[in-house]
Amino acid sequence: MKRYEKQQLYIHNSLTKSKELFTPIHEGAIGLYVCGPTVYSNVHMGNCRTFLSFDLVYRYLTHLGYKVRYVRNITDAGHLENDGESGEDPILKKARIEQLEPMEVVQKYTVDFHTIMAKFNALPPSIEPTATGHIFEQIRIVEKIMAEGYAYEKNGSVYFDVMKFNEDNAYGKLSGRQLEDMVTNTRELAAQSEKKNPQDFALWKKAEPQHIMRWPSPWSDGFPGWHLECTAMSTKYLGDQFDIHGGGMDLKFPHHECEIAQAEASTKKSPVNYWMHTNMLTLNGKKMAKSTGNNILPSELFTGDNDILSKAFSPAVAKFFMYQAHYGSILDFSNDALLASEKGFNRLMDAFRSIESLDTSEESSMNIAQWKQSCYDAMNDDFNSPILIAQLFEGATFINSVKHGSGSITVEDLKLLKQTMSDFIFDVLGLVDVASENNGSGEKLEGAIDLLIQLRNDARANKDFATSDKIRDSLLEVGIQLKDGKDGTTYSLN
Repeated sequence: MKRYEKQQLYIHNSLTKSKELFTPIHEGAIGLYVCGPTVYSNVHMGNCRTFLSFDLVYRYLTHLGYKVRYVRNITDAGHLENDGESGEDPILKKARIEQLEPMEVVQKYTVDFHTIMAKFNALPPSIEPTATGHIFEQIRIVEKIMAEGYAYEKNGSVYFDVMKFNEDNAYGKLSGRQLEDMVTNTRELAAQSEKKNPQDFALWKKAEPQHIMRWPSPWSDGFPGWHLECTAMSTKYLGDQFDIHGGGMDLKFPHHECEIAQAEASTKKSPVNYWMHTNMLTLNGKKMAKSTGNNILPSELFTGDNDILSKAFSPAVAKFFMYQAHYGSILDFSNDALLASEKGFNRLMDAFRSIESLDTSEESSMNIAQWKQSCYDAMNDDFNSPILIAQLFEGATFINSVKHGSGSITVEDLKLLKQTMSDFIFDVLGLVDVASENNGSGEKLEGAIDLLIQLRNDARANKDFATSDKIRDSLLEVGIQLKDGKDGTTYSLN
């Protein structure tokens, strides 16, 4: 029996604005699409939070035994400024600034994105398509939408007719916006004169003479609209209808709203059953923005090369910190919060490393099977990682009680405890023990610390307390705390 057959997973669906029991279209198999990065700059922490949130979703669904096809695209063309409708292509802009070919920019920042995701120990998607690799599919969808009467061509560009679509469908149902209100509050946009209505959005844009990235189409040499790309790539690999579509809440309108409209116009089907949106990441209580300097890149976080935080933080600690808030809530990045999270992370890892040394008895003072289910209950409640972490800390507290003689555990429960802690810490949350992360050599670190403990013990035996204290204090300065007990000296990473 697969784990998912024994668990009931509920997901907050942005489309219905309610938490719903998750039922996949095909039993045992799930289609998951997440909007990936537009690769014109280094990936920022807000992006990372979104991708790590869906790494958690992917990991948990896989842990439950589902066969998951996870598609996350790379946007390497067509995403203009102003919600993809006007302005300059940021990839072309960066190419001009850095004096590179546009695809050199794409490659440079795609590599950066992959590198950062690997440091966070995020699993790669099943398929990672690019917009430029699916021009043919996008042209075909435009032709279908035009054939259905929901798009029109003007001066070589093709626009989606929102008013016409709204006569037969409901434009705005994901974001909750009323078309009448949009019409009233519309601001002037570039190329508006080509549109029947300001709310219409581009499916295909005719390229200006200076626009380098262009492809032939029945209407002009040009490039696809940003919204169209995700419709083409998601439906190609997951079908006209699939289970979950995710992204940051900033994409809900207009990007995801337009995706729904395009899909319904071309297939007459609602494309996605469950829409999921992550919330924003702030820094010291303010929105992250490069323009104000209130911004930090993952690489600056890992190295400590910044003016915002007091020290460097490992990718595992940063990831653990982000999972201490639900993906749907605003999360504020701050030095104090990261320091507190680092202590909690080390406490959890320290407890896990202690499991092997626990003594067993004839009965357990904690119901391990019930505790295990509480971990599943947390994740079954819309992937509630902070509640899961709270349950893992319950497990850590119990481990420490057994370790210090105030609790007890049987042999079988010990096996179950270790397996459950391992499953949720490493497989579901995707965390990495910092001790093993440091140069990939946890055993060497442990050996070095053991040697220093022995040297300190020798110093104490020789009444050389100055050396003994120096070893203890020096280790503490780098986050390694020695603990003297009746059974000798142990350590923890703080």
